Amino acid sequence: MTDAVMGTKGVHVQSGPCLGAELTDEEKEIINSVIVRAEKMEAMEQERIGRLVNRLDNMKKAVCGDGVSRCLLCGEQLGAGGDRSVVCEDCKKNMCTKCGVQANARPRSVWLCKICSEQREVWKRSGAWFFKGLPKQFLPSPMPISRARDPSPQKSPAAPPAAVQTQAPVASELDKLLHSNLMKCLCLMQYIAFVSATLGSLEFTLLYDQGNNSLHCSIIRAKGLKPMDSNGLADPYVKLHLLPGASKSNKLHTKTLRNTRNPTWNETLVYHGLTDEDMQRKTLRISVCDEDKFGHNEFIGETRVALKKLKFNQKKNFYVCLERVVQTKRTSTAGGARGIALYEDEEGADLEERGRILISLMYSSQLSRLIVGVIRCVHLAAMDANGYSDPFVKICLKPDMGKKAKNKTQIKKKTLNPEFNEEFSYEIKHAELAKKTLDISVWDYDIGKCNDYIGGCQLGITAKGERLKHWYECLKNKDKKIERWHTLLNENHISSD
Repeated sequence: MTDAVMGTKGVHVQSGPCLGAELTDEEKEIINSVIVRAEKMEAMEQERIGRLVNRLDNMKKAVCGDGVSRCLLCGEQLGAGGDRSVVCEDCKKNMCTKCGVQANARPRSVWLCKICSEQREVWKRSGAWFFKGLPKQFLPSPMPISRARDPSPQKSPAAPPAAVQTQAPVASELDKLLHSNLMKCLCLMQYIAFVSATLGSLEFTLLYDQGNNSLHCSIIRAKGLKPMDSNGLADPYVKLHLLPGASKSNKLHTKTLRNTRNPTWNETLVYHGLTDEDMQRKTLRISVCDEDKFGHNEFIGETRVALKKLKFNQKKNFYVCLERVVQTKRTSTAGGARGIALYEDEEGADLEERGRILISLMYSSQLSRLIVGVIRCVHLAAMDANGYSDPFVKICLKPDMGKKAKNKTQIKKKTLNPEFNEEFSYEIKHAELAKKTLDISVWDYDIGKCNDYIGGCQLGITAKGERLKHWYECLKNKDKKIERWHTLLNENHISSD
């Protein structure tokens, strides 16, 4: 293992007059920084395990019964006139059904007291079932660094021996070999430090299609994932999340693969409606999780990619080591009042954005009509308690168009990324369009209540930025359909009626 890692078998760096055999202080500092990081990660892991163990100890101290005629945990009388008695599968103690947990184990369901259930959870989450005890990492000691160096350049001898001159090319080649092996060693040590908790690695590709404003995320495979189930395997899936943004509107996930630590998905997930500006300020969080049918899904590890690192229309391959969760801040105000939970990262949160909408405009000179297409919305704010919305879109051509100016799409149930693909037309002279404004608003439908306003935008000569540009291109290019994404803001222009 040592020879394979260091790659120096047959090259004795401590013998002979070879140049460059000793590690430099800079190289030692790199190795020491990796060791320090691994120590911090190990301390975090031990703290997490400690909390689990303390919780279990507190539960054991709180027992009130004898586990025979009285419930082990609450001390209530069992049997005749008392609570129904069940037996814990692990400790064989009697308890009432209120203090027990029914586990769906094969081939039959069994009862566990809450202490034994917690004990199983500790062994599962800490990896103790795999290591036959609570795991402990043993890390190498930091390498000593010599600071006593002469900063002045050394003078070379006037007439070096011929033998040394003839061996210089050989020493140079050996330096290259040692440097190459050292870099391999450092990379391997860093990999080991990253996966000291056996989190695993993930392979994926990212491609930003600038023409279609879409980000293609191809999740290929993972290797060596941390075992999460008692059989030493996991049921992994990958979840994507754009930061900052609404919590559920921009989450995508792959299918779940059963009983494997080396899953291969080969699945492509696509984000629509991303602009060049988004690519400069948003970050993609990629999480690997373990699905649990009978409990909460568990986090395995994650990685994050700043989208500004991608080149437009060029696929980039990634092979990364998973890390423990990186904490994100949540906004304490505004988000809850608007019915959405916003994530905030280092670059700040978008407090006004409520989603995006894809609109097409075309003026038909043959029909003398403005044709408006409502294609789709993405990343809408969640307005309902279930974390979703029931969105529909209203459009209105103003002013002085009357009721015929108002149109609305069908309602799409329980979604934050609805597809409408509906068109509406307005009979109007081309010359009059310059005086009009197209009001677009997205609403959440509520039965028997007032509909909730999600967000809106206005297109017209008085608009700015992309909204003005879209309207101007429609006026300039008759009989040509022009599609543009627009940001929905918290600006309520019209009622939901």
